[in-house]
Amino acid sequence: MNFYLSYGKRMFDFAAALTGLLLTGWLILLAALVARVSTGLPGFFRHERVGQHGRRFRILKIRTMKTTSVSEKGVPTAEDLRSLTPAGRFLRRTKIDELPQLWNVLKGDMSLVGPRPDVPAYMDALEGDDRIILNVKPGITGPATLKFRNEEEILTTKPDPVRYNDEVIWPEKVRINKMYVARCGFWYDLGIILKTVLTVLKLSKN
Repeated sequence: MNFYLSYGKRMFDFAAALTGLLLTGWLILLAALVARVSTGLPGFFRHERVGQHGRRFRILKIRTMKTTSVSEKGVPTAEDLRSLTPAGRFLRRTKIDELPQLWNVLKGDMSLVGPRPDVPAYMDALEGDDRIILNVKPGITGPATLKFRNEEEILTTKPDPVRYNDEVIWPEKVRINKMYVARCGFWYDLGIILKTVLTVLKLSKN
């Protein structure tokens, strides 16, 4: 494993997450307040995900739906999407709902860049060389995240969203994430972060 993965990535993540929380802390608290008012539920919510080496952790997000249930596979159902509030749609489109994950990065559960942390139903089923994905910390963003930035919109057009996710989206995510692990380096991560920022800015204008 190279120096960046062993030491540099964690140092960069810690410094960037701390800076990000100091700069956006007010926005995170404001978004949580808006979520509390619009959903009638606590503005923050936690959900179990699988991290590096298969370790479980609780991911932190801003609530966007008027429901407390999450499907076993984490694939949003039609009922889930109907419970999405107007404020929640804005928070998701601008990715503000993901900002609390900077706390997960600061704690060491996650990295800024890496495979998205998924639910046990998928991650525990990885076999063979696909399990290389678990060698790195999951990220707030990553190449697979960028490719499937409109994943929910894609799934809502399918008659069987779970099956489509299992047979099409998930295998492609695994392929892309394996490539990320093989190529991971500082400049590659920085490029993904810049692409993510540009993508979010573009989506925010739509």
